[in-house]
Amino acid sequence: MSTSTTASVSTHILDTSAGRPAEDVAVRLAARSGRGTDWRTLGGSATDADGRCKDLPALPEGTTHVRLDFDTETYFAKKQAAAQQDAPALRDSENGRPVFFPEVTITFAVVPGEHYHVPLLLNPFGYSVYRGS
Repeated sequence: MSTSTTASVSTHILDTSAGRPAEDVAVRLAARSGRGTDWRTLGGSATDADGRCKDLPALPEGTTHVRLDFDTETYFAKKQAAAQQDAPALRDSENGRPVFFPEVTITFAVVPGEHYHVPLLLNPFGYSVYRGS
């Protein structure tokens, strides 16, 4: 929850290749208090069955930039393993990796008193983000 001196962040992930929420994707949250300062990892969470992280840590007072790190490689590796039980051949990206983007990092600026909902639209070969509501 944002206050007059802090911002707040939420996110969710939609797997556009399946048309469903992406469940059990690890998400790390980091913050910094200025352009030249070091990132401070605040904690993490994982998406639920609706693709949402409902328990991301609160941002400290003075936060100006936020970084969300999504572990997409593990998610797609699990998805591929499950799919191979039903279909032996699955299209892989180069070098046999189950996903072209093994992680997605989103960095954005925040101001106190605002809430930032940042959805990730994900598929094995691309992604898109936007500021939601």
